[in-house]
This record gives sequence, structure tokens and C-alpha cells, in this order.
Amino acid sequence: QVQLVESGGGLVPPGGSLTLSCSTSEPTFSAYAMGWFRQAPGKEREFVAAVRWNRVGSKTADSVKGRFTISKDQTKKTIYLQMNSLKPEDTAVYYCAAATRGPWNSPLPAFEYNFWGQGTQVTVSS
Repeated sequence: QVQLVESGGGLVPPGGSLTLSCSTSEPTFSAYAMGWFRQAPGKEREFVAAVRWNRVGSKTADSVKGRFTISKDQTKKTIYLQMNSLKPEDTAVYYCAAATRGPWNSPLPAFEYNFWGQGTQVTVSS
């Protein structure tokens, strides 16, 4: 069982920035992909961004493209989500997820993300 722990959420004014982190302490951790999803009140969970863990490649949802950047540090077994120019509509609980099942060449949003973190709240408000 892989445990993922998110951090970095909080309250930020519109136009502000936040960086989310997601780490695992699993010593033999490996995955095909890791990503960020979010769920706003009354809405379905949506894909935000993902990165291939052992290969090059990432994808960001159109709704956040140009504002959010996903990155990884494999030595720290951590992924990050740098969020800039935040808008009130970015308010949501952000979840980190890992996909440990293939096929390896699946499109990043289409992986079966089978491990999830507990979520971290991001609130964009003045």
C-alpha cells in the first residue's frame, strides 16, 4: 500500500501563488505516472496535471495551462504543483495520485490512478 502525503495548501488572494508537494516514504516506490486532481464543492473531481515517473513527459489541463506547472524529484520521491495567477475558480481540494498499473504508454489523464493522498485545501479568495 502506497501512502501519499500532500502539503502546501492554504488561503491565497486572487493572483497569488502556491506550491503543493506530494511525497511518499515507500522505499521501493515506483509508478508509471503521478498526478494532481482537484474537486470543488458540488463538482466532480477533475484532472489537473500529471507527469510520467520513469520517463519524460507531462500534461496539464487546459483550464490551468500557462499558470500551473507540475514537476518531479525522483530522489525525494516527490512531485510538485506550482500554481501561479490563482483564480477563485481554482478553489478546491487538491489530491495527489499515483498510477502503478499500465500500460506504460497510456495518455497521462487516462491512467488508472490507484493510490491517492488525503487531499489539501486550496482557497483563492480576497
